[in-house]
Amino acid sequence: MGAIEQLSAALGGRATSERTLERLQQFVELVLKWNPSINVIARSTADAVWIRHIVDSVQVFSLVRPEHRSWVDMGSGGGFPGMVVAILAADLASELQVTLVESDKRKSVFLSEVSRQLGLKVNVKAARIEDLPPMFADVVSARALAPLAALCPLAFRHLAPTGMCVFLKGAQVDREIEDAKRLWKFDLESIKSVTEEAASLIVMRNLRSA
Repeated sequence: MGAIEQLSAALGGRATSERTLERLQQFVELVLKWNPSINVIARSTADAVWIRHIVDSVQVFSLVRPEHRSWVDMGSGGGFPGMVVAILAADLASELQVTLVESDKRKSVFLSEVSRQLGLKVNVKAARIEDLPPMFADVVSARALAPLAALCPLAFRHLAPTGMCVFLKGAQVDREIEDAKRLWKFDLESIKSVTEEAASLIVMRNLRSA
């Protein structure tokens, strides 16, 4: 399966432009260029960056709806999924404002440079998510940041009243869900990942204290 076909499958059949593919390829090149210096991604995954990081992040974008105007990615790291969401939004959801929150100064500089080189309108905040004022986002996302029980209060602070959370999770997600339910209530949707058998996208709506 070619790159465009992989993207389309991860997006639930939606088509993408050549410009989007070019930006994603540029992003990969920048990740690999900066990786030896700041560990943008785990070096063990560098040879599989397209599937492990790009396509894995692309599938998150399939949850964007026309009414969504703001997306906050917590602990963005090297830009997964947040920068990938921003790249796709430039083509498929131009009204969506994407904010990447990353406390590591080196990685926040990297994210800003990616945004500049790719010509994207992305807000990069070099701060801890808990230190920022509420952003009232329609979507809050995170990947490989913390267990669900720890993500819930962080996300809740920055969600709009009708907002949703999207978290990429691995094989231990059932235990994380039970732990989160001790302190939080939410409507839950679990979507099987297209890149890894044991992984899933956890979508939380109506998040509130238990």
